[in-house]
Amino acid sequence: MMPTQEMSRRELLETLTVLGVATGAGLSLSGPAPARAQALGGQETVQDALTRLFGNRPIKDGGGVVKLEIPLIAENGAVVPVAVDVTSPMTAANYVKHVYVVADKNRIPIITRISLAPESGQASVATSVRLGETGDVRAIVEQSDGSLLQVKREVKVTVGGCGG
Repeated sequence: MMPTQEMSRRELLETLTVLGVATGAGLSLSGPAPARAQALGGQETVQDALTRLFGNRPIKDGGGVVKLEIPLIAENGAVVPVAVDVTSPMTAANYVKHVYVVADKNRIPIITRISLAPESGQASVATSVRLGETGDVRAIVEQSDGSLLQVKREVKVTVGGCGG
């Protein structure tokens, strides 16, 4: 028979207090939860991500309205400059609501969402993104009336800066 160790009332109360504080702070005593990126759409196909964001709304070609500036060859996939310019009046009745940048081959395809308002003055955004491999990069513009416009461009991601 194993000897039993009794817990004093004080030790029991200290243990319960620690567990209560941990639970109140949002710490879980169960196994690990899925990462936040996975809960927000990580490791999903581009089509699944677009359906999740836009439902069945049609995405029209925005070639005449949306300009996507991104290098054809990215020498460093970790830092790829991207700029999106949209010809839009940016008035209270008609403006660009969101600009999405989507990388078809990334593990998490929706790279960024930028929100705009009529007070922005013009619909022009620029950032740097990370591309996992060669593939299409899309700029999807959501107008204030809910319409969607898209342009895309293939970007070749090279290893070590070699263009071959």
